[in-house]
Amino acid sequence: MRIDIWSDMVCPWCYLGHRRFELALEELADDGVDAVDVRWHAFELDPDAPAEPGDLRDVIERKYGPGAFDGMTGRLTALGAADGLEYRFDLAQRVNTFDAHRLTALAATHGADRQDRMLRRLFRAYFTEGADLSDHEELIGLAEDVDLDADTVRAALAGDDFADEVRADEEMARELGVTGVPAFVIDRQFLVSGAQDTATFVRLLRKAAEPSAG
Repeated sequence: MRIDIWSDMVCPWCYLGHRRFELALEELADDGVDAVDVRWHAFELDPDAPAEPGDLRDVIERKYGPGAFDGMTGRLTALGAADGLEYRFDLAQRVNTFDAHRLTALAATHGADRQDRMLRRLFRAYFTEGADLSDHEELIGLAEDVDLDADTVRAALAGDDFADEVRADEEMARELGVTGVPAFVIDRQFLVSGAQDTATFVRLLRKAAEPSAG
């Protein structure tokens, strides 16, 4: 079973969806269903975000109206805590994620597990530690946390390495009709949108793993 997932590391629902999907895979593995090929793909929620970090509250409330930030973040903080995530929206900033997606694509060249570890580290850095994911030195340090070579990452970020891969991911999303994230595409046939709860992910993946599912 192949699962292609589009997400953005500054999307709080993507962080929650990543965690719930991870828990679902662990439950399936316990039941003997472990032949799952997971590919993570880039999707920029805010491609026009400037290079310099900005105020996240201001962006959210200009888009959704006064009070939207507190309402949204309060709900997400509670949902995240239930699944072991710590959201610190008081630290999170508006940042451009194009280079962070390039880093995730670089990590993928070392295998799916390294890509997953990189994405998990970026999520935690942004939502719990208030990291600026547009800052190259910050990204290099985070890459070292998942055992990527600092000089290799520095050279890649200094140029245009993996930019085409990020743009190709985003073009594929458009072709598949993915307009929001997280989005899970199972065997290129079934699109599951949003941070479903773990039990729903388990049910959907079990069904997809059945011999007749394809």
